[in-house]
Amino acid sequence: MKSSTQHVALYQLSYSQLKTYLIAAIFVVGNIALPQLCHLLPQGGLIFLPIYFFTLVAAYKYGFTVGVTTAVLSPLVNSALFGMPPAAALPIILFKSVTLAVAAAMIAKKTNKVTILTVALAVIAYQLFGSVAEWVMTGSIEKASQDVILGWPGCLIQILGGYVVLRYLLKK
Repeated sequence: MKSSTQHVALYQLSYSQLKTYLIAAIFVVGNIALPQLCHLLPQGGLIFLPIYFFTLVAAYKYGFTVGVTTAVLSPLVNSALFGMPPAAALPIILFKSVTLAVAAAMIAKKTNKVTILTVALAVIAYQLFGSVAEWVMTGSIEKASQDVILGWPGCLIQILGGYVVLRYLLKK
């Protein structure tokens, strides 16, 4: 029986390496394609939170630089190309996205493992800090809790899907 814990081959790339930008570009493309698919369903973006999925995987597997690059470029490129997320939503989405990248990279570096619990901790961290930041920015607890209340399927997909994708990447 295989262990449910898998040690991670961590990459700590720097901003001076071309590889950082190439890997980040692949994840940004994923963060462009997945939201487009989700937006085909009514409220698909709000329910599935797709713009964060590949940021989680990028940061967890490839570290802070790839994660933060993916976290910043994904919402900006999506907004510029497709108007989603709307410009007014960019500050909080960028905050949440960067928070997710930082949390995932830190957890991966600290634990050097992929488990459902460690992936869940990254998602819980960005949701917690992101919701507090959104509450402060908007003054609305309803808006701040929307990602958790309406987006719980997306959070589960991030945790379970992120775990599966990371485990797959470990074999590569």
